[in-house]
Amino acid sequence: MSTYEDLMGFTRETQALAQVAGRLDWDQETMMPRGAAPQRGEEAAAMASVLHARRIDPKVGAWLAALDGVELDETAAAQLRHIRRSYDRTSKVPAKLAARIARVTSEGQGIWAEARRTEDVALFLPVLKEIIALRVEEAQALSGGGPLYDALLDDYEPGTTGPELEMMFGALRPELANLRAAALEAPAPPELTGHFDDALQMTLTRTLAERFGYDLQHGRVDKAVHPFSSGSGLDVRITTRTNPTDPFNCFYSTIHEVGHATYEQNISRDYLLTPLGQGVSMGVHESQSRIYENQIGRSRAFTGWLYGQMRDTFGDFGIADEEAFYACVNRVSDGFIRTEADELQYNLHVLLRFDLERALISGDLAVDDLEAAWNDRFAADFGFAVDKPSNGVLQDVHWSVGLFGYFPTYSLGNVYAGCLKEAMRAAVPDLDGALAEGNTAPATNWLRDTVQTHGGLYEARDLITRACGAEPSEAPLLAYLKEKFGVIYNL
Repeated sequence: MSTYEDLMGFTRETQALAQVAGRLDWDQETMMPRGAAPQRGEEAAAMASVLHARRIDPKVGAWLAALDGVELDETAAAQLRHIRRSYDRTSKVPAKLAARIARVTSEGQGIWAEARRTEDVALFLPVLKEIIALRVEEAQALSGGGPLYDALLDDYEPGTTGPELEMMFGALRPELANLRAAALEAPAPPELTGHFDDALQMTLTRTLAERFGYDLQHGRVDKAVHPFSSGSGLDVRITTRTNPTDPFNCFYSTIHEVGHATYEQNISRDYLLTPLGQGVSMGVHESQSRIYENQIGRSRAFTGWLYGQMRDTFGDFGIADEEAFYACVNRVSDGFIRTEADELQYNLHVLLRFDLERALISGDLAVDDLEAAWNDRFAADFGFAVDKPSNGVLQDVHWSVGLFGYFPTYSLGNVYAGCLKEAMRAAVPDLDGALAEGNTAPATNWLRDTVQTHGGLYEARDLITRACGAEPSEAPLLAYLKEKFGVIYNL
């Protein structure tokens, strides 16, 4: 076992360096002065080179070869599965290409932010072309002649393919479109209006973070343009944003990111700084953030408690009672922004991006035509026109940092969350009583014990199947949405 111990010691150092690299990304989004972007690009490239070299170090290959055929326990076998996968994939990507991707995507993030601020799509397109070309080159190295998009998707949801997701999303899209149309034709619930102080929003949002189990001794809440979660183990940070006319944006962005963060915080400490010490896939990660945000955070029981908290914080804000507030929180309304979309329409935003990025990677869509393609698809799916680039093709950070293959994991996570919600409700029969008191522990503890503590021990779909007792399917999500919005809108 000394060979295994040597391998794990080396791997822990690599994981620690990866956490440092992640902290650079966090700093870039939250604290870094704008003028530092070119230097940060060099720093990111240097870290990427170091990590790439360690992941393909000949010692790793020798250790893996020596452990071939050795009988190992479940945990050690899972560690080797992840290490071998990383070694095999990283070995296929030239070190210069990995560094180039890190440098260009770091610079691209700053260019995207400026283009978004100035509503200037043309400013962003040249670097986007370069990013796509680099990611295609990487996919060609990884794919072994197979579909390029699947090679990129495998970074975020191992074992899942574009055609599989296309079939699942094909079943979702018409049902969601029909339900959306029916809700928008029905009388609308009340809409939140007024001014909500930013500082008071941040005070309440920290209360919400703690209510959902976020450990602020090992985390922090900051503000950023695009909410995100960063880190794992003992240092897991989240960001949120405020809007003086829409406190729900702040509160539900926070709950969403806390779902990601508590997943990382709740992984068994035995796996700290090892491949098992992080979420197993982005689809599973998203299942945690979405079930926290929606099936728990937007439930009738929890919104009843939140209504009282908002009245205590902001005074009378124009919503008459808890039932009206529940309908207000879950109001279906037209909007441009994916992260602000209601549960019913959210996946339509994701499917738009999934189709467009597959076309970009395959070469069926030219980057110069992306804005027009986005606007045409948006008008077709949502029935109104994009008014400005920051509400359209420039709204998300993902493509600027090269995350092609990431978007579909959002909808896959919603599918997983639908399955988990069904199992959780069966396992925790008095859940609503606790949620009505602002106590999320029965729900979050169930998720901790069935999903989060395992980290990367099991493959993603196997993990969800173990938790739910059935293979994942879009059916529970659709049933949940139809029941919930059918009641709210009297459909």
